[in-house]
Amino acid sequence: MAPHTSVVARLKVHLKLSIARLRIVQAKDTAVAKQQRRAMAQLLEQGKQESARIRVENIIRSDLLTELHEILELYCELLLARIGLLDNSPTTTHSTTTLDPGLDEAVRSIIYAAPRTDIKELNTVRALLVEKVGRDFAQQAMDNKGDEIPERISRKLRVEPPSKELVESYLTEIANAYDVPYGESPQAEEPEVPQAEDDEEDDDEPGSGGQSEKATTTTKKTTTKPALETPLSTQELSAMTPPRTFDPGLTSPVRIAPPSPSTDNANPKLKLPGTNATVATTPASTRKMDLRPGGKTAAAGSAKKPEGDIPDVNDLEKRFAMLKR
Repeated sequence: MAPHTSVVARLKVHLKLSIARLRIVQAKDTAVAKQQRRAMAQLLEQGKQESARIRVENIIRSDLLTELHEILELYCELLLARIGLLDNSPTTTHSTTTLDPGLDEAVRSIIYAAPRTDIKELNTVRALLVEKVGRDFAQQAMDNKGDEIPERISRKLRVEPPSKELVESYLTEIANAYDVPYGESPQAEEPEVPQAEDDEEDDDEPGSGGQSEKATTTTKKTTTKPALETPLSTQELSAMTPPRTFDPGLTSPVRIAPPSPSTDNANPKLKLPGTNATVATTPASTRKMDLRPGGKTAAAGSAKKPEGDIPDVNDLEKRFAMLKR
């Protein structure tokens, strides 16, 4: 025979199951509410405002039920945290039990709201609480004698249509969230243009033909038209194109490194764009490559001058070129 488990032990297990179930239901309801709001936005975009006002009541009811589930989840966590206080109270069947003030509101709210939800685990918790506190206590909670059930619980369980202000606020919020026009926005009144005092006199003059009115309107337009800004110096510089040719006496700021000679092209030439002239690189005789082992060192040894002689610029350039190779 299995050992007898107390009511508090079973209640502790089902409280944990109820908390997990309530969280799953809240996440599901939130996802469904997002889809419903998107559908409301499509109706508003199509101009079906009357249909949206009717269907938005389902969203309002779903939000109220989600808020109720959140409150019941908090009550279950409270009972689970204070399960020791419930264990100290005696178990009765018919008589009324005096609960701890820290548990009274939570127990009454769960007994009152659980039958109005579709959560099976929460109804099991309610049955265990009724077994613990007694049927008389449960009947008082169901009848809500003395308005002991919190207003935030009883208000969300009322079956009544939402107010018109609440419906309009929901639709406005959905339209703003999805950037959809809703409601008649008052058109901005165009400012009246003051007429000149001399208009009547000009109309009375013969041969005017309304030319004075045209003149006044053109002068108004010209006076109100903002002046163009002067172009910036950076725009002038960007619009300018660089010169195609340079002065022979000046050196170009752009330096182009000549290609290095190779076995396929011993004497490479550099062709400048936009011109037919080609620039020859260092003569092949001075940049001749020796692919044999020790060839570079031999060439460098043959280029040496007697010790004590001061090398000139050309010798230094040749040495640097050979060292680069």
